[in-house]
Amino acid sequence: MSSRLIGVGVGPGDPELVTVKGVNALRAADVVVVPVMAAPDGRDGGEPGRAEATVLHYVPAEKVVRVVFALNERTDRARREAAWDAAGERVAESLRAHGCVAFATIGDPNVYSTFTYLAQTIVELVPDVVVETVPGITAMQDLAARSGAVLTEGTEPLTLVPVTAGSAVLKDALAGPGTVVAYKFGRQAAEVAEALAETGRIEEAVWGSALGLPEESVRPAAELDGEPLPYLSTLIAPPRRDSGRGGKL
Repeated sequence: MSSRLIGVGVGPGDPELVTVKGVNALRAADVVVVPVMAAPDGRDGGEPGRAEATVLHYVPAEKVVRVVFALNERTDRARREAAWDAAGERVAESLRAHGCVAFATIGDPNVYSTFTYLAQTIVELVPDVVVETVPGITAMQDLAARSGAVLTEGTEPLTLVPVTAGSAVLKDALAGPGTVVAYKFGRQAAEVAEALAETGRIEEAVWGSALGLPEESVRPAAELDGEPLPYLSTLIAPPRRDSGRGGKL
């Protein structure tokens, strides 16, 4: 029988936001792989990631396999590729030894996820593997719930932007219609605040980090003071809605 690699979205951090299907997939798998950020020397940095911390609420530690990924390597492509190859081979070894391997990823496995790149690598290393995904709740959904922000109404579009692509991409999105969600903007908080002010969106916008965790912060974007924020901070910038109930239908 073919081996199975299942990407399981475990949400933004709150263990109560893992879906029932996600919990069942984690428990049914022979091994649960969790990504670990590499230390400067390329080895396991030791600190548990958000996905691992969430997974441990549902499966025993002996079932969890930590695999180092170059999650923070953006400048040295050769080093990043070598790290990806090593991580892929480690997961491929688990697949050869076990029938079903789950890979836990924060948020959703099909939205800016490490799982996307891993699956591409595994398909080449284990040609008969069956790749599946279990959707997870995203940070923008969780932030909307915790802050009361409405993501979309009526015919409004929704634009999702990773600020790692540059603040110019965010400015272009903010100049357009509908709600704009920005991921990974913490290190560029000053540029984000400037873009919100320039486009007249700062009063309605809200940001959050560490959602569902003890250190959670959910605050109005108007309070951004230019200081760097946690890397995985999320921003929701709704459009002005002054046309009354159902005005955008």
